[in-house]
Amino acid sequence: MNKNIKHVFFDLDHTLWDFDKNSSLAFEMIFEKFNINLEVDVFLSQYQPVNLKYWKLYREERVSKEELRRGRLVDTFTKLEKKYSLQVIDEISHDYIAFLPLNNYLIEGTLELLEYLRPKYHMHIITNGFKEVQNTKLNNAGIKKYFKTVTNSEEVGVKKPNPLIFEHALKVSGAQVFDSVMIGDNYEADILGAELFGLNTICFNYHKEKLPKDNVEVSKLIHIKNYL
Repeated sequence: MNKNIKHVFFDLDHTLWDFDKNSSLAFEMIFEKFNINLEVDVFLSQYQPVNLKYWKLYREERVSKEELRRGRLVDTFTKLEKKYSLQVIDEISHDYIAFLPLNNYLIEGTLELLEYLRPKYHMHIITNGFKEVQNTKLNNAGIKKYFKTVTNSEEVGVKKPNPLIFEHALKVSGAQVFDSVMIGDNYEADILGAELFGLNTICFNYHKEKLPKDNVEVSKLIHIKNYL
């Protein structure tokens, strides 16, 4: 790892913010409100791979935000042999986005790592998440104070791994390619995208994927201390 690092860029969901746990709690609230007779765990076992598929399509500009929000629910309920009108699907989708930042569990080690890094580096966020939700998550989770800048794909107009989002993030932060590192969970969006732009990277291998051998990766956030 480059010893001249001054700026640390983080992804948010699945990297610092415990998306899976917070999403599960949001769906518990949804199921109660809409009287959906399904176990949340059963629903999530189908929803999570469908959601990942739609997010990949969204990153590749193959579906819109609205198509992602609606399609992931329609496809999951179809797999579970449940049918709801598009009006109900859209109401669920709306409420899910509203309920999602009400719970703000963080990935284990987040606060300890941010406290460790704060006196040493300028820290920033680069996220593909929806702009109306991501700032709320940062505020509600009590971690916005750690970050000098927040770059959101909706505001920039492109998503990771598009190099333009990394270019924008460096410009607004005053960082340079050689003195910056990107930390994230998604190999395609966070790591490969950043590497192709020239950035140092550390993969928080949340999804336990098999990565190329030359990648710097950690299985626990706090192990990032060994590199920074």
